[in-house]
Amino acid sequence: MFFRGIYVKKSKSHALALAAFGFVVVAPAWSQVTVTDAWVRGTVPSQTVTGAFMKLHSAKDAAVVSAESPAAGTVEMHEMRMENDVARMRHIDRLPLSAGETVELRPGGYHLMLIDLKQALKTGDRVPLTLKIEQSDGSVRQLAVEASVRALGSARHDHGSHGRP
Repeated sequence: MFFRGIYVKKSKSHALALAAFGFVVVAPAWSQVTVTDAWVRGTVPSQTVTGAFMKLHSAKDAAVVSAESPAAGTVEMHEMRMENDVARMRHIDRLPLSAGETVELRPGGYHLMLIDLKQALKTGDRVPLTLKIEQSDGSVRQLAVEASVRALGSARHDHGSHGRP
């Protein structure tokens, strides 16, 4: 039998292989959001908050509706913008992703805040994140991301304590 241009001999073991191969081929079709350049700012031992940054590209309209990480007690989505020459930061409930466009989470703009860190994050560490993405049909899918930790001074904006003790 032919499957997507590949000849597969009919047998139970081949059927299992085909099913496994089919999942690998089909998975990108439903994964409409891709993440690149995911990183987290490193911390010092007593620091309990840091930022996570990345580029998100969606093939269809979607929105990030929440995030979580085992490295932090809470992960919040934030937006920073200048208002009357004053930098203002605010929590946002959703981050819209327009079809075909890339949204960059970066210092001084949209970003994720990792709050109540469980330990200091050192350069070279890897931080798992899970993004919950609401699709245009209303369904919500989870997207696993692994972000690398970069040196504390690797970006322009310093979150410091971010208004928290």
